[in-house]
Amino acid sequence: MKQLLLGSIGMASLIAALFFARFWQASHDRFYFFFTASFLIQGIDRFALGLYASASEEQPLFYLVRLIAYLLIIVAIADKNRAKL
Repeated sequence: MKQLLLGSIGMASLIAALFFARFWQASHDRFYFFFTASFLIQGIDRFALGLYASASEEQPLFYLVRLIAYLLIIVAIADKNRAKL
């Protein structure tokens, strides 16, 4: 059951990455590029977590990958707000 849920979350993250990639391709706005990269990283992370039976969410590597993905979202928001000042 855990692998099914992780696969579903991974698939949803990759679909979100495709939507943001399409928006980035149309507008060339860095905001969408950062969101594309973040959701792509999160999708790959969830699939990797589901593929390895011995993997656990408590391992530091998975936390580091998520930290990078969430930092990309923060950078995107900060970059978008900085551009308006």
